[in-house]
Amino acid sequence: MGLKRVGILTGGGDCSGLNAVIRAVTRAAIIGYGAEVIGIEGGFEGLITGHTQELTVRNTRDILTLGGTILGTTNKGNPFEYRQLAPDGTITVSDFSDKAMETYRSLGLDCLFVVGGEGTLEIAYKFQLKGANVVGIPKTIDNDLEGTDYTFGYQTAVEIVCDALDRLHTTGKSHQRVMILEVMGRTAGWIALEAGIAGGAHIILIPEIPYNIDKVVEKILLREKGGSPFSIIVVAEGAKEEGGDVIVQASASTRLQGVPQLGGVSAYLADQIKKRVDLEVRYTVLGHIQRGGSPCAFDRILGTRLGSEAVRAAAEGKFGTMVALKTPNVVLVPLSELAGRVRRVPLDSQLIRTAEAIGISMGR
Repeated sequence: MGLKRVGILTGGGDCSGLNAVIRAVTRAAIIGYGAEVIGIEGGFEGLITGHTQELTVRNTRDILTLGGTILGTTNKGNPFEYRQLAPDGTITVSDFSDKAMETYRSLGLDCLFVVGGEGTLEIAYKFQLKGANVVGIPKTIDNDLEGTDYTFGYQTAVEIVCDALDRLHTTGKSHQRVMILEVMGRTAGWIALEAGIAGGAHIILIPEIPYNIDKVVEKILLREKGGSPFSIIVVAEGAKEEGGDVIVQASASTRLQGVPQLGGVSAYLADQIKKRVDLEVRYTVLGHIQRGGSPCAFDRILGTRLGSEAVRAAAEGKFGTMVALKTPNVVLVPLSELAGRVRRVPLDSQLIRTAEAIGISMGR
């Protein structure tokens, strides 16, 4: 089919590489098919409010290296369960999906490109079922999306964490301290695991493997006994102790998201270790630094490939799909097979086996 008018939105948390995708979709649609490109502002919320902007080769030409997204994004704008804060502090939940579909139809879109993670793509699939022509593009720094080898944004996040670990190594060794770095990863530990291996961590704690504090301390004491009285620990925010729960921060600002805000496991772990070893313990929460900044070369290339192939898929009428990296090719995966699913680190992962083979403790 011919493409005359297409839309694109970015949903969920921001990450490096989003603008590379926006640029690629815009250029591929205009140069290849002469189509108009409409940017939906603020994720799916833009379909409710009707806030849009026209994207052109000219106004997207300098965005490849920019972090974030020029369209804006939100992880609070699910039209099927739109949460609003009432004056009395209560939360109301409404279904604005019909209103969002009205906007989609009024814009005259031949296809809507939805860039996001499992939650955003689950919403995209629901819109596909309501009659919208949708093509998904996988985005998450957590790399926890089914159907694709990698999501763009992930490699940049790993590079940032690795750089932080390099810096913690020097100060930790100088002061002979236990240094803990808390990184993102609610239910999947890909960032902690790969960055921990690349950054020379001695202990890596991920959500998939509840940790035993005695094993953590055992590794620290073993290093001290061997003449290295400092240790580097990487812990994902969703990691938890055996028999315990993830640590949740009470925050009113996250109530509109409908999900708890994690964080604080590094402080909790530091207190546990301090009670058991005669070493100084310090912790650092890397937080949203992992999301920001210019994308690495891998994510620029991947975002560009995914964006251009998404346009090709739309031109061929292959809707209800997601473009995915199946190394070395970009392929199409049905949204129905992956919507809402999270890809966790398998317990038999070769990455885990590699880490433990070279002496890294996984806390078990």
